[in-house]
Amino acid sequence: MIRLCALAQSDQVPRRVRGRASALGDTVHQNIAASAAAVAVALLTCCLPARANDTTAALTTGGLEFRTNADIEMLSEDLSISRERIDVRYRFLNRSGADQHVTVAFPMPEIDFSDASNIDVPNNDSDNFLNFRTKVDGREVTAQLEQKALVDKTDVTARLKALGVPLQPRAKATQTVLEALPAQTQQQLLKDEIIRPDDYDAGKGMEHHLAPSWRLRATYYWDQTFPAGSELVVEHSYTPSVGGSVQTGITGQYTTAEQRKNYVHKFCTEPSFVTAVAAMTRKNGNQPPPEQRVSYVLTTGANWAKPIGDFHLTIDKGKPSSLVSLCETGVVKTGPTRFEVRKTNFKPSRDLDILIIDAPQ
Repeated sequence: MIRLCALAQSDQVPRRVRGRASALGDTVHQNIAASAAAVAVALLTCCLPARANDTTAALTTGGLEFRTNADIEMLSEDLSISRERIDVRYRFLNRSGADQHVTVAFPMPEIDFSDASNIDVPNNDSDNFLNFRTKVDGREVTAQLEQKALVDKTDVTARLKALGVPLQPRAKATQTVLEALPAQTQQQLLKDEIIRPDDYDAGKGMEHHLAPSWRLRATYYWDQTFPAGSELVVEHSYTPSVGGSVQTGITGQYTTAEQRKNYVHKFCTEPSFVTAVAAMTRKNGNQPPPEQRVSYVLTTGANWAKPIGDFHLTIDKGKPSSLVSLCETGVVKTGPTRFEVRKTNFKPSRDLDILIIDAPQ
């Protein structure tokens, strides 16, 4: 696997040779193991526990999902990832002599409030909480929304709808409706663990509230016709859910050896990357810098009868001084903050997780 760490001064990141890490000062370091990992792109779940209240988990996202169709080939996928936006452009070809009618779905990442997790949701008060948009051949598509509220394996969607409770657990309206329900109804929902007490002191004394405990599973979908013998361009964009910690745990000041191994497994961090972060820490009065994490599920691209013809990935780390680490092959630096990957006949075998360390200002 390649390990991309920090910033690159060279155009092509050097390959790993016989297990020895490549290092380019405070710039990009990248290693290639014997078996190259396929790209996977998705905005990520928190993999490393940190001190209470200083870690935000991200929601894992990905691309559009299609039922596998032997007549439809994905000619290309152009994927762009930053902490502010994800854009994907697919080019499909229906090789058959008949129109193909396919249901296309974009599964939103599942929101789980059963443990009161601190989760980054870009748009709390909207059912479309990732600001998802899609176009087909340049025209906006109006997708249908399916929502399910789950407690463990029990579907409580109908029960909540009957009470007039919005299903989006992060929306302000949801808490407002819950707290306006009759006391007997509230007690039954508490007993069934559909809601939970949410008590806190915001500086004016202890407040007692109610909060959702259900998981929201939501999917946007639409029916798409792929014309016989023709190409079709499908584009979609959304705001990623970005996980983060006030202080990174990669240097080991506040993390266990096992947690540091998780960094290596998930982000392919290597000693030279850790050394660069340690230097940042020393310059910051021995306070570790913050980290952010973005992931994307790419492995759904392996569901086609053929590999993706042309795959193009662009990653923008935002600031020239930032460090970035991920597991990927063939990464080329094409700008002060931009890195690109190009592959042909590509069949993803793993998802992409990106770790970004910002230099303290």
